Amino acid sequence: MEYAAYGSLYRLAKDTRQPITPGTPKRVLRFARVYRGRLVAFIVLSIVAAVLAVATPVLAGRVVDAIVADGPMSLIGWLAGLIALVALAEAGVSVFARWLSSSLGEQVIYDLRTQVFDHVQRMPVAFFTRTRTGALVSRLNNDVIGAQAAFAGTLSSVVSNAVALVLTAAVMFTTSWQVTLLALVMLPVFLLPARRMGRTIAALRREAAEHNANMGTQMTERFSAPGATLVKLFGRPESESAEFAGRAARVRDIGVKTSMRQFYFVAALTLVAALALALVYGLGGYYALRGELAAGDVVTLALLLTRLYAPLTGLANARVEIMSALVSFDRVFEILDLKPMIAEREDPVTVPDGPVGLRFDDVRFAYPSADEVSLASLEDVAVLDHRGGEEVLHGIDFEVPAGSTFAIVGSSGAGKSTIAQLLTRLYDVGSGAVRLGGTDVRDMSFAEMRSTVGMVTQDGHLFHDTIGANLRLAAPGADDEALWEALRRARLEHVIAALPDGLETMVGERGYRLSGGERQRMTIARLLLAAPRVVVLDEATAALDSTNEAAVQAALTEALEGRTAIVIAHRLSTVRSADQILVVDAGRIVERGTHTELLEADGHYAQFYRTQFA
Repeated sequence: MEYAAYGSLYRLAKDTRQPITPGTPKRVLRFARVYRGRLVAFIVLSIVAAVLAVATPVLAGRVVDAIVADGPMSLIGWLAGLIALVALAEAGVSVFARWLSSSLGEQVIYDLRTQVFDHVQRMPVAFFTRTRTGALVSRLNNDVIGAQAAFAGTLSSVVSNAVALVLTAAVMFTTSWQVTLLALVMLPVFLLPARRMGRTIAALRREAAEHNANMGTQMTERFSAPGATLVKLFGRPESESAEFAGRAARVRDIGVKTSMRQFYFVAALTLVAALALALVYGLGGYYALRGELAAGDVVTLALLLTRLYAPLTGLANARVEIMSALVSFDRVFEILDLKPMIAEREDPVTVPDGPVGLRFDDVRFAYPSADEVSLASLEDVAVLDHRGGEEVLHGIDFEVPAGSTFAIVGSSGAGKSTIAQLLTRLYDVGSGAVRLGGTDVRDMSFAEMRSTVGMVTQDGHLFHDTIGANLRLAAPGADDEALWEALRRARLEHVIAALPDGLETMVGERGYRLSGGERQRMTIARLLLAAPRVVVLDEATAALDSTNEAAVQAALTEALEGRTAIVIAHRLSTVRSADQILVVDAGRIVERGTHTELLEADGHYAQFYRTQFA
């Protein structure tokens, strides 16, 4: 009975106030068809287990009758052996059903997680720039596990409880309908407080969850390398500690209050169950003494009563369980229904072998609005921003011959990085085309695109992994010799060789164990391993000092040799040797030419030059 009480509280305390999208139940059923073989086996085993659970009290009653009637020892021994066999069978069926339940639930987790992860991988960069990472990770963890509960827990609970309730009630009514009815009179005393207490505990748990989420956010931000640095430089440790301690104290107090309310509730319901059991013994004993009921039937009724309240409570709360599971499925499906803006053709075209030129053919582009690429629940807003669609590139048109180096310069916000993102197909053009070797990038496969174009960004991002693992992102099959060769060409060989663990050195979060220049040269080494035919450098040296810039420039010279290159830079000293320089302003190419030609033209470029070198 305590188990039933705690289970009732747990199920009722779940928050199911979120509306369910129409069609979600049908979609869940379609999703479940994949597992129908195991589901059928699981349901059959649940029914068998329920039948066996009811059989034991009935057999126990027959043993008592045999003892009272001074029956033969052989009958008592036979009944006892049958009870043992039923117990063994029940244990075996329960183990197999548990295995089916666990394997089915874990398979659901695996399938949903891999589907969501693969789907998110195909989302455009705009999706990640708007989404809270923690909210997205929660879909892969909490919501997927909540959906799993529908298969691993709810289905089993509904089937087994329904069968157990029908069989138990049938046996009890056939044994003594008078005692059964009086025992069920206590049921409202069991269920009604459960619902009220469940709502109270749900409110406490929601408050605790909010405080835990806030603590998690605070820890995530403050414990990252940039966040810790910021706190140390400008933060107030005392106030940070006080804020965290306040939230932790509230969670502690809620935990104590929740625990005590649960205890009071369970104690009260256990008392109710004990009173109902006393009623069965008292009334059943009375009928037994009058000869209207056998002594074994009294024992059977008492044992069955302990198995009646649990399925009744479980079925009464089944709707809460189902709604909770549907909410989780709904939140997972919400991610899967968000269509990626960039799709791969079913019959992609390959780029011809050899050097590759590129062309922007009257390209126009507008960044997508939030409602096109994101979800309100992932941004922690009530309604998504519908604004967007304002064109930021207006008729960009230029051609880079194979093996040439073109530079793109301009003020911040002019559209330089947008051009780079279109070339690497992080976004698709609104109109016009971006072509590599004469092939529209939208007609290429993603694999072909990545093998043809490589990009070095300003931040030089690295994963929290070893140096070798970070390099092998570009070439998974590369051996250590190839890695050292790439490091040598990136002017980083001696730095890595001096580390105690060499290629096995962990670089830390975002590569913070390395200096800015070393991180940037790591990304160049990764680019060299990928060996793309077209290279895009987006402000690759903007954040470096003069010494590191010189080292990175030497590495870049090695990386660009024999390749078509687009170099985006603020520092004009890094683009003076480009074959042609494009000056972008407000999304348009306003000047083009060599360094000397543009200085002589005395336009935007000359103004930039004078500003930097005056």
